[in-house]
Amino acid sequence: MLHTELMITLACIFGFFMAWGIGANDVSNAMATSVGSRAITLKQAVIIAAIFEFLGAFLAGGQVTSTIRGKIIDLSALSHAPELLVFGMLSALLASGIWLLIASYRGWPVSTTHSIVGALIGFGVMNLGVKAIYWREVIPIILSWIVTPLIAGIFSYGIFRSIQELILNHPNPLQRAQQIVPFYVFIEAFVISVVTLTTGLKHLGLEISTAASFLYAMLIALMIMLLSYFILGRIRFTQNNDRHIHFVNVERLFGVLMLFTASAMAFAHGSNDVANAIGPLAAIVDVIQSGGMVGIETETPRWMLLLGGIGIVIGLATFGYRVIATIGTKITELTPTRGFAAELATATTVVLASGTGLPISTTQTLVGAVLGVGLARGIGALQLNVIRGILLSWVVTLPAGAGICIVIYTLLRWIF
Repeated sequence: MLHTELMITLACIFGFFMAWGIGANDVSNAMATSVGSRAITLKQAVIIAAIFEFLGAFLAGGQVTSTIRGKIIDLSALSHAPELLVFGMLSALLASGIWLLIASYRGWPVSTTHSIVGALIGFGVMNLGVKAIYWREVIPIILSWIVTPLIAGIFSYGIFRSIQELILNHPNPLQRAQQIVPFYVFIEAFVISVVTLTTGLKHLGLEISTAASFLYAMLIALMIMLLSYFILGRIRFTQNNDRHIHFVNVERLFGVLMLFTASAMAFAHGSNDVANAIGPLAAIVDVIQSGGMVGIETETPRWMLLLGGIGIVIGLATFGYRVIATIGTKITELTPTRGFAAELATATTVVLASGTGLPISTTQTLVGAVLGVGLARGIGALQLNVIRGILLSWVVTLPAGAGICIVIYTLLRWIF
């Protein structure tokens, strides 16, 4: 292939740009409930994302990367012209990055998965026709955009209702919270640990049986639960019989707990959505380094995950505040208890889906969870105009990604 060094350089730049867009839009969504409820600051959110996005990408990101990388388009159909695949993947990365830049600037919480999958479909249909698309892979992805927000909404509704019944409606909410909260911590730690042990460690060359994974996850969750007991025991609350003061203290307690949920959400996001930037980049490098062989799959290099992780964190730090304002403050009023319910539901849904290799939309999952929390307080707690705008941005994203990709692909073909 001609211009191999230039193609790899462009792939890295476009992949980094796409990762930046993920950070500006999707990671801000993941952190929006924590920041919007004032449980953590934006600076703290960036630090948490920097740590746990890397952990999620390294430990549990490879399976989803494989899906984005070669299971949307029939790559074998391009074996006679590998340069077309390179141009197509470059176009998909740049198109998705451009759309995410536009959406993030406008404060629209769109789906990076919608964007990259739409771009890949646009490229595939333009060059190879409808039959070249693996619709058996695409259709479950499309269905997941409906199913996962619904599941997350049900989870968050149930979690927040349990907080209301078990804690907030109790005669002594603060005392009750100190007793109950560690069990929520246990559930969250167990879910994250199971997924990490059963899928993530395979990428580090470690094989653990399912039974052993559940046992280890149980032990890890118990340790974290005991740690939460210790932390909660060291927090000093204002002693007062005023029930309002009790509620304030309960919210403070859940504010501390949201450090756990924010970390879990960052891990969940890293394990799933870093693939949107790394998948096409890996496909380009595979084709070029193999001398034009199409359809081969090698292990995703660590430097790609590093590139994606850095881009994600920079995107959150620079443009993330715009989408945080939409998700964190404009759909419904969030407090630490409500934000915790939404984040725990989202983390559980996204990480479990990541374990199946399905590239779901973190954005739509979180919005579904926030809607579930709002509905637990009644339909009047939701800002319906904002929700309509968000739904419209979701509809526009897929065709926008496809259209921009086709334009960029045409330009690349003309230039080279």
